[in-house]
Amino acid sequence: MSNRKIGIDLGGTKIEIAVLDERNHTVLRRRIATPAGDYDAIVSAIAGLVREAESQLGPADGIGIGTPGMASVETGLMKNANSTALIGKALQRDVEERLQRSVRMTNDANCFALSESVDGAGAGAHTVFAVILGTGVGGGIAIGGRILEGPNRIAGEWGHNPLPWPRERETPGPACYCGKHGCIETFLSGPALAREYRAASGSAAEPAEIASRAVQGDAVALACMETYEDRVARALATVINILDPDAIVLGGGVSNIGRLYERLPAILPAYVFSDSVRTRIIRAAHGDSSGVRGAAMLA
Repeated sequence: MSNRKIGIDLGGTKIEIAVLDERNHTVLRRRIATPAGDYDAIVSAIAGLVREAESQLGPADGIGIGTPGMASVETGLMKNANSTALIGKALQRDVEERLQRSVRMTNDANCFALSESVDGAGAGAHTVFAVILGTGVGGGIAIGGRILEGPNRIAGEWGHNPLPWPRERETPGPACYCGKHGCIETFLSGPALAREYRAASGSAAEPAEIASRAVQGDAVALACMETYEDRVARALATVINILDPDAIVLGGGVSNIGRLYERLPAILPAYVFSDSVRTRIIRAAHGDSSGVRGAAMLA
């Protein structure tokens, strides 16, 4: 027995592989670009990464894959994926056929939640809600260090609920790829924050730059950040009201904006149905490697 496990993090722009040892230390990590819109090439890329890793380190005990979206309980076909090339495809079956072995697969946000609850920022917390604020907006729930998927495999999918307590200019909200309008994802993703700033200022900037400009006194950037933070607080308040987690761990590119960890605890009490908010809002400990680590932990 090698006591090694392989994780694959399948993203819209990159596919990452990591091999963890028995103490969850990373012994190999590699990224490649995701073949754009080419499902067969994606399956081939995943299989190729696994074979390459095992040729270097020897056979692993198991393989876990974190994916955007989730396989349907009814059909086994992928659903709810913002990487639309995956939708309607039997990803787990096809990867297993290509590798001639079984794999475990779950949503990428679930992998993130698992990693951060086992030995990351949420270690020691009984209930962790893990948030991805990136190209899309996802969420995963870990309770006692175990993923909660639910009978429909959608536990934690807060990004496709409507933004709570919408202001007049927030309705009906932007169109979402899921077919609805005003989903949390359309307000809180990195591209959504960039879109807001571009509409208000006439200039393009990524979220990190918008936050930097706010610190430097750019009034438009500051207004955009304050609006964004209020929206995040409203969206998380509904999670706290339902789940009441011990910790909320933020990941994804937008989570690197430091002011979120100062501002959100101050805003949340206005929306949470409690006389105090003791839920910790914390940054992911393992950064952008959390997803692939959690995928390996599935194995």
